[in-house]
Amino acid sequence: MENLDYDAIFSAAGTAAMAGWFILIFLPRRFAVLFAIPQFIVPFGLSLLYAGLILPNLLTVEGGGFGSISEVRTLFANDAALLGGWVHYLAFDLFIGAWIARRADLIGLPRIMQAPILVATFMLGPIGLAIFLSIRAFYRGRRSEGQS
Repeated sequence: MENLDYDAIFSAAGTAAMAGWFILIFLPRRFAVLFAIPQFIVPFGLSLLYAGLILPNLLTVEGGGFGSISEVRTLFANDAALLGGWVHYLAFDLFIGAWIARRADLIGLPRIMQAPILVATFMLGPIGLAIFLSIRAFYRGRRSEGQS
């Protein structure tokens, strides 16, 4: 795997993820084929890339592993494993962003309120998810009060 251009792969993965986020935040979701790009297609492609980067290196990095912070640090000293870790973030954050968008649409959360949540998910992953889960609990409660 030392023949791979990790910078080019990093750039391509980032571009694919950015395209998914752009679609998710700015384009209409009523077109199932369009929404499938950030919801399934890009995360699936990134997941395959992740597998190709991490699996061949998981057991080959001397002293690397997931049993301690020291082992993780050693594992991620390998460029393929480090890039794999980054691609893991890209894939999961986008998939969770699409999940958030779908659930936000279902509860009627306006797109103007969704956008900052999705940006937070893109930039800060779990913080965006925590924001959405908090807002969803409050928003659901407020909507059900108004419908009674």
